Amino acid sequence: MNDLVEVLVRAGCVVAAFLVLPLVVGQAEHKVMAHMQGRLGPMYAGGFHGWAQLVADGVKFAQKEAIEPAAADRWGFRLAPAVALVPYLVAMAAIPLSPSLVAADLDAGLLFVLAASAVGVLGTLMAGWASANKYALLGAMRSAAQLLAYELPMVLAAASVALAAGSLNLVTIARAWDPLWLLWQAPAGFVFVVAGLAELQRPPFDIPVADSEIFAGPYTEYSGLRFALFLLAEYAGIVLLGGLTAVLFLGGWRGPFDGVLGPLWMLLKMFAVAVVVIWLRVSWPRMRADQLQRLAWGALVPLALLQLAVTAIVVAARG
Repeated sequence: MNDLVEVLVRAGCVVAAFLVLPLVVGQAEHKVMAHMQGRLGPMYAGGFHGWAQLVADGVKFAQKEAIEPAAADRWGFRLAPAVALVPYLVAMAAIPLSPSLVAADLDAGLLFVLAASAVGVLGTLMAGWASANKYALLGAMRSAAQLLAYELPMVLAAASVALAAGSLNLVTIARAWDPLWLLWQAPAGFVFVVAGLAELQRPPFDIPVADSEIFAGPYTEYSGLRFALFLLAEYAGIVLLGGLTAVLFLGGWRGPFDGVLGPLWMLLKMFAVAVVVIWLRVSWPRMRADQLQRLAWGALVPLALLQLAVTAIVVAARG
């Protein structure tokens, strides 16, 4: 009975974090972009600093009609938002806020998170295929090409850290972290963040949803709460990317007084990565499809392989 209660409590905490943290990132995106670009609108809703902007967006989505194209594959069309969102909920269960504050402390936690988060792109593919819309299908195919190009460098960068720590367990990796990793694992960190941005289809890698070319890509036919679920999946992906980056390259909960403030350090590092993601959105232009593929295969994959080789040499030299 106690085991069942513990499982339910852990699951409840993960769901609560999943419901709150992506919304916080969404609110932060409104405010950071408003400050960086001098936007006035997001600063007015609700009065003080536009605190109700996210609430206003939610009400707007809830009031919109959920329209389905006549020729759409109805089950695929309806299930796609959930397929895009749920994998991030599953993956978040293995992200540790501290050595004792983790829902699922898995021996192969890193592998589990990477595998689970990669499933989310299937929701985008389903949305494009089921919409019976050529723009949506073109966006879905771009998503597939982008996933194939950037999954490899992301996994190679994560493998470099796992090799340095001697484990796939995320808690063990964070414990093994050393400040010197900020230097000698920096190339892997760069590759990991860039590849993560591309997998999330965030600017400057938002070619699948290029509004100036293919309207909204795979999401062209979506409206109302279904479209909002895709946005929530994007913010959940940012939270997951921030959590993984913090654990692998920034020491996770490690910091002054981490015995007490460990979870706070972890959250601060996660949101620091989220702010960088938002910053890139407002400061970099969209890449072309050929530029995106050239960056992946011509730069990130060789750099990740080189970093993996350097890590293997260092680990072997240390014995």
